[in-house]
Amino acid sequence: MLYHLLYPLSHYISGFNVFKYITFRTAYASVTAMLISFIFGAVFIQYLRRKQVKESIRKEGPQSHMAKEGTPTMGGLLILIAIIFPTLLWADLSNTYIHIVLLVTISMGALGFYDDYLKAIKGQKKGVVARKKLIGQIALGLVIGTILYLYPPDPFFTTATEVPFLKNIRIDFGVFYIPFVIIVITFASNAVNLTDGLDGLAIGLVGICGLSLAILAYITGRSDFSRYLNIEYFRDAGELSIYCGALVGACLGFLWFNAHPAQVFMGDTGALALGGALGAIALLIKKEILLVIMGGVFVMVALSVIIQVAYFKITKGKRIFKMAPIHHHFELCGWAEQKVTVRFWILGIIFALISMSTLKIR
Repeated sequence: MLYHLLYPLSHYISGFNVFKYITFRTAYASVTAMLISFIFGAVFIQYLRRKQVKESIRKEGPQSHMAKEGTPTMGGLLILIAIIFPTLLWADLSNTYIHIVLLVTISMGALGFYDDYLKAIKGQKKGVVARKKLIGQIALGLVIGTILYLYPPDPFFTTATEVPFLKNIRIDFGVFYIPFVIIVITFASNAVNLTDGLDGLAIGLVGICGLSLAILAYITGRSDFSRYLNIEYFRDAGELSIYCGALVGACLGFLWFNAHPAQVFMGDTGALALGGALGAIALLIKKEILLVIMGGVFVMVALSVIIQVAYFKITKGKRIFKMAPIHHHFELCGWAEQKVTVRFWILGIIFALISMSTLKIR
């Protein structure tokens, strides 16, 4: 909005020329997102308390978590507002990349909101049945995949993706590109959702990935940088940095209230939307495989659940981990919740650094 309103004035007042620069708008999108979180966070939490929008803790989880019973949930609404409004304020609203990532964010947020609504307000502990939730994720992936396949956002946008660490090597999915998109968005959204089990854990990791993706999106949208690093160049992809900046700012602002002991939980409203957004950005800048490295902790958490369930069924009742997802396993091993969270953040930073190193190690 501000880009369209103020940048044209640079013809008359040179100072407005700053609105041309993606770095400037990314920084202020991040600041705007943080301010929204800080200013409205406490008021929003009080509103959730008055409306009795409270988390119901699973009895199957660690017993130490029972003290969290009654903590306000649906905090993902605050996250979504803190991402969407700054993006609309600072980004180029004619940009197709922005349209796609906002579509994914809002759609996944709506699916998560419906799940939280059923659990926290209607008292249905299971919320949306897992099968129906999966259908919703697949349907969105199908829509996004079809858009990217039939109406790519750039003339050079193809069905191929880059392979980390290998120079000039790409995997072309061809007609299987749409199923690939479905898998990326579905897995990313579920992986973040599964990780959202400890105070501050998921939101901190999403912020780390968001910062990494902001850098990658900026490089992808710069012909000089992308040529030097030998990665794919998409002229308008740099605008995604502004969305990523808002995402990082929203994560930092929400972490203020979600840090242990959490005053509010993001719920599926936030987890599904954030996971879906990470997957969508990776797809749009051709870093889908790199996202597996960057989001290594999310992958580790998701795999721990898959392995636990599969092993339990094969052995008819035996378990590999004391509890899945794996962060609960470490809790039951005696680690304090804060220690698990911080150590997983450290792992997240390490994975992010490894992913960034692939730009030169090729």
